Amino acid sequence: MEYVQERIATLHEFGDGDAGMGGDLAREAAAAVADTAVVVPMTGREHESPAAERVLAELERLEPAPAAVFVPVRADADRIGPFRDWLGSFALPTRVLWCNAPDVDAVLADAGLDGGFGKGRDVWLALGPAADVADAVVVHDADARSYEAAHVQRLLAPLTMDFDFAKGYYARVEGDRLYGRLCRLFYEPLLRALADTHDAPIVDYLGAFRYALAGEFAANAHLARRLRAPRAWGLEVGTLGDAYEIAGFDGSAQVDLGRHEHDHRAVAGDTGLEGMSREVAATLLGVVEDHGVDPAYETLPERYRAAGDELIDQYRADAAFNGLAYDPADERDQVSRYADSIAPPGPDTRLPRWTDAPFEPADVLAAARPWREHRVGSQD
Repeated sequence: MEYVQERIATLHEFGDGDAGMGGDLAREAAAAVADTAVVVPMTGREHESPAAERVLAELERLEPAPAAVFVPVRADADRIGPFRDWLGSFALPTRVLWCNAPDVDAVLADAGLDGGFGKGRDVWLALGPAADVADAVVVHDADARSYEAAHVQRLLAPLTMDFDFAKGYYARVEGDRLYGRLCRLFYEPLLRALADTHDAPIVDYLGAFRYALAGEFAANAHLARRLRAPRAWGLEVGTLGDAYEIAGFDGSAQVDLGRHEHDHRAVAGDTGLEGMSREVAATLLGVVEDHGVDPAYETLPERYRAAGDELIDQYRADAAFNGLAYDPADERDQVSRYADSIAPPGPDTRLPRWTDAPFEPADVLAAARPWREHRVGSQD
């Protein structure tokens, strides 16, 4: 039985399904859904995708329903209408935010916050409004084909036990292969390389999470308003950096969400894992620098490669033990590609805490839902 605790509280699923969470805790977590806003970021590729359909259909099963389901959408102007119509077909208290609406860009530009965009920016736009209408915020990706409504309750359970922040973790094994490649082959060996030379609490904290790059987390409204979101793929690591400052070891937990099946990205290119690794590296290294770690950048790429080689040997043994296909040469090629991402972070372009934002959540809502001027009373 796997019951190991990390430096943060680690809540396992010991039984089948929801058997691990029962009694009063299960009832309290279920009741907390009514005071929770769920945030599900989407881009054009999620429109009517099977994975996104699954996520929304599962959210419909929640009883009671969430206080709101915010869907920050990045889509072209001619696609946002069909996207809204599709989202409106689900029996959910949905609030669609068009993240690249011209008025949203104008609000940010007027505040001096224009610049890069991506998942982090989109989630941040929803966090302020979500924290305004609910006691807790749960964030879920929309690309999990194995998503279950119970994941919301499982992430909320630690918050009902007075934790401030909860992160989901899960196995990424699909089609007889190991996935979770960016976390396994980049984040974990890079963190090992840092831990080998730096005895720092922030490094211990970041290493305590079993799937640091998972998109699923829950936070109370107080913490959600204080997240300084990186604009793109550094969101997950940046969130952990802020959670360390606000919740710390004692206020953080991670929750077993079983096994996930996700859509997959190619490795090469700016839109693939290679491009994502650059943003993850910049955020991770910025977080540790903010907390007093001074990485030796001249040797860090080589130390990362050495840690990656060690892990690949371990992954190969684990795959063989479980009868999984494994290609060490391909994994080493990925490590080599990702090593080029390791460099001192550039300027800090994170968005501010909502508590420090130069505008109100209502301003974002008005800018991100321009159609409401023409459809008075529409839910979204």
